[in-house]
Amino acid sequence: MAQAKLCPTEGSWKIDEVFQIDKELAFALPSPQENLPDKYAGWMCIAKNLPELIERDELRARVKEVPELSIDDLTEHKSQRLAHLALGYITMGYVWNKGDEDVRKILPRNIAVPYCKLSAKLGLRPILAYADCVLANWKKKDPNGPMIYENLDILFFFPGDGCDRGFFLVSLLVELAAASAIKKIPDLFNAMIKQDLVKCKDALRVIKSCQLDALEVFKQIHKHVDPTIFYNVLRTYLSGWKGSSLLPEGLLYEGVWDTPKQFSGGSAGQSSVFQCFDALLGIRHSDGSAAGFLQEMRTYMPPAHKAFLESLEKGPSIRKFVLSKGDRCLKDAYNECVGAMVSLRDYHLGIVDTYITKPAREKQKGKQDPEDSSNQSETENKGTGGTNIMTFLQAIRDSTKTFLLV
Repeated sequence: MAQAKLCPTEGSWKIDEVFQIDKELAFALPSPQENLPDKYAGWMCIAKNLPELIERDELRARVKEVPELSIDDLTEHKSQRLAHLALGYITMGYVWNKGDEDVRKILPRNIAVPYCKLSAKLGLRPILAYADCVLANWKKKDPNGPMIYENLDILFFFPGDGCDRGFFLVSLLVELAAASAIKKIPDLFNAMIKQDLVKCKDALRVIKSCQLDALEVFKQIHKHVDPTIFYNVLRTYLSGWKGSSLLPEGLLYEGVWDTPKQFSGGSAGQSSVFQCFDALLGIRHSDGSAAGFLQEMRTYMPPAHKAFLESLEKGPSIRKFVLSKGDRCLKDAYNECVGAMVSLRDYHLGIVDTYITKPAREKQKGKQDPEDSSNQSETENKGTGGTNIMTFLQAIRDSTKTFLLV
């Protein structure tokens, strides 16, 4: 696409206009739309009442009653994102229902056809991804109030007593904490072009400060998300059908494809923020499977954000610039940014241990059947993106460390 050809050294390069990056919210969708035209009331009604419909075991019947709708009346980007979000929630609820082994292998065409058409129009995958449940799934309680947790809410909920509210909003606030760093990237490139070491150092220090702010926000997850509910309830609805033991072939989108398709569930790997810092700092992950997974996760990002990452990789290398100057203070400023990425990934490993590994072991203690224990062991280390999450995170954390300059 044309966006990917742009480079940060070009005079026309603007992160907000070209790459759909907001000056204050970075990759988050500004002021997401909350309602669709009346024609789509059936979608919205189901999505807004998902927990109750699942609890009463009425969701699947209600989904089948909805007519197959054209998406032609969804002409604006924000209405398309809202519809994609609502259909994502409906799809996850329909497939996983109460979170037991009663899964559905076929998504009915009345949902599958418009969902896949919307996905194609937006350049997204037909599954609930990070771009949906985090970046486009928020609103302010007081429109004039600040962007803080207490003044935010999500648009749709899964079962789990509001666990998803905490999980999605903390993830959103991590994105916002990085916004000032994204804004600083053009300044950094301009300073490199002008060989201005002072401004390069200043830009790198701002970026490092924002990374550490993001880490502090990340720590709020313990306050707002219960590990047991996350593992036993919410994690199910965020799981995809790639590498799934319950849907080994994937999900059949009726009326769209003749064979099942495999897609990963929403995960932090689909966040443009962390991949942005990697691209900016010249961090390339050496582990083949980890690097491949991160590249694959870019296909779940909005196309403009994916193009932004590609533009960073094609732009001037800050790492090579730092190495070429032999300036100790500049090298320290660069290393502090890399070190902040290591700290973020270290903390992410701890989160996975708290929210996936430990609850899985607690659940396994009650398993008497060896076969049940084996199945549990298989899923214990799986993230919602379908990877062996601990192995994956350790690999990218360790490869990040190797980019510290000595």
